[in-house]
Amino acid sequence: MHHTKLVSIVGMILLFFIGGCATTAEIHDPKDPWEGWNRKVQSFNDDLDDYVMKPVAKGYRWVMPGFADRAVSNFFSNIDDIGVTINDLLQGKVAQSGSDGARFLVNTTAGIGGLIDVGSMIDLPKHKEDFGQTLGVWGLSTGPYMVLPFFGPSSPRGVGGLVGDAVMNPITYMGGYVSTGLFALNATDLRADNLAMEKIADEAALDRYIFFRDAYLARRNYLVYDGNPPDEMDVLEFDEEEDGLGPVSPY
Repeated sequence: MHHTKLVSIVGMILLFFIGGCATTAEIHDPKDPWEGWNRKVQSFNDDLDDYVMKPVAKGYRWVMPGFADRAVSNFFSNIDDIGVTINDLLQGKVAQSGSDGARFLVNTTAGIGGLIDVGSMIDLPKHKEDFGQTLGVWGLSTGPYMVLPFFGPSSPRGVGGLVGDAVMNPITYMGGYVSTGLFALNATDLRADNLAMEKIADEAALDRYIFFRDAYLARRNYLVYDGNPPDEMDVLEFDEEEDGLGPVSPY
């Protein structure tokens, strides 16, 4: 099964990452004990982006008309709503699950397979729920910050979230070149949509690594707690009592 292979790949990446982290001696931040290793992986990811993803995304943006680009983004957003609806239920958000499920049905039918975002037109807004958030709602501590090769910023809990999201994504089960092609198209579309954000990050950041780490952790914290995260001191005290891994980050 294709999803079994994907889970195995993510598992191997995590084991490789943890093995490499064992060589990092100096700890700079309690929530980021593997900073030395993380910086090397981010550098690798940045080089991959500079030489592969960014040129492909720019070419994609150049050849794709605006309406077609929006249709592709809507298509993958619609597929994502399947996992969003499931995670709503797993988090006990029954009313929101009904809204997100209705959004998926409307966009799949009236929106021609999700190419048109009809849901937003009729007051069925897009929500962001993933399995990493669900694990956080269930009380699973995030663990230390890590940067995964290819995948980027994450955490031990985030890796579990990646696996859960893959299981909930129907593209995973299509197998072979179809799944690979669709995942590649989605990655390209996302990268193209975020080309403008890179300039903002470069201009705002004295240290790109710290900028992306802190932005990532803050965003996940916001998402897990639905915009009402606890005070930093409360988070620190909880984490020290529970697992000693430093301030809880909800990734």
